[in-house]
Amino acid sequence: MGRTHGYAVTVRWTGDEGTGTSDYRSYSRAHDVVAEGKPVLAGSADPAFRGDPARWNPEELLVAALAQCHMLSYLALCARHGVVVTGYTDAAEGTMEESTTYGGNFTEVVLRPRVRVAEEAMRHKAEALHHEASETCFIANSVDFPVHHLPVVEVD
Repeated sequence: MGRTHGYAVTVRWTGDEGTGTSDYRSYSRAHDVVAEGKPVLAGSADPAFRGDPARWNPEELLVAALAQCHMLSYLALCARHGVVVTGYTDAAEGTMEESTTYGGNFTEVVLRPRVRVAEEAMRHKAEALHHEASETCFIANSVDFPVHHLPVVEVD
């Protein structure tokens, strides 16, 4: 077994509007996500569940975590394989399906990384490394739904 890493965050509900959770409509979904030494992340529920659209919701954060992890794994692999990446963006999207009884689950996430590399000779390797990045991404390895990749590689 490899090394173990720990991650600590505090989630603090800030949405008591005077009557607590006396009924489903009586409280705000506002909360803060706090980690030592970092800016507070303003969270809420998805607007479909009475959340504040100006705050991050857990579903967005899950999609963001998958996109971030893939990018970071990919950039490390490119550096190791001599592929010089000069730009990277990802327009990631996730699909969540509500259950007819209670709750729900993600059915897929699609990552759409758009990568710029320094030279044409790097294009093929840059395209191929997305597969390996997917296999090495800690977050993608922790979810039980498919994470698809539709990369586009461009040359400076």
